[in-house]
Amino acid sequence: MSSKRLNYYQAAPQAMKAMMGLEKAASESLLPRSLRELVRIRASQINGCAYCIDMHTTDAAKEGESLQRLMAISVWNETPFFDERERAALLWTETLTLVATRHAPNEIYEQVAAVFTEQELAELTFVIAAINAWNRFGVGFAMQPELAP
Repeated sequence: MSSKRLNYYQAAPQAMKAMMGLEKAASESLLPRSLRELVRIRASQINGCAYCIDMHTTDAAKEGESLQRLMAISVWNETPFFDERERAALLWTETLTLVATRHAPNEIYEQVAAVFTEQELAELTFVIAAINAWNRFGVGFAMQPELAP
């Protein structure tokens, strides 16, 4: 991790411990890892976090995600590459990432809730909240991805 600004891990270790706890809980979700990575990538695209986009596209590719789907995440609703649950998760991701302008209308909530259990929907929301927080660190502290060898 390289940053042009401060090292927030060192500057606020107790807060980072809490963030890591949230991340650990998100990683233990019932949701498939592939779905969690799609969500992380989409939120990071919206927020313009180059570091997080690099990290999560790399992780998704290592888990077997196709290049075609990775390249199409930003236009997920215009392609046939994503199933119903993935589409609902990406819709919820966009809705909550853009909550200041979109809010969370009942019609979107009902569409998403129709394909996830209550536990899955709560866990999905935690994953979205966590990546949005990480994006604020990545963008706010100008974190830069490193060029792969």
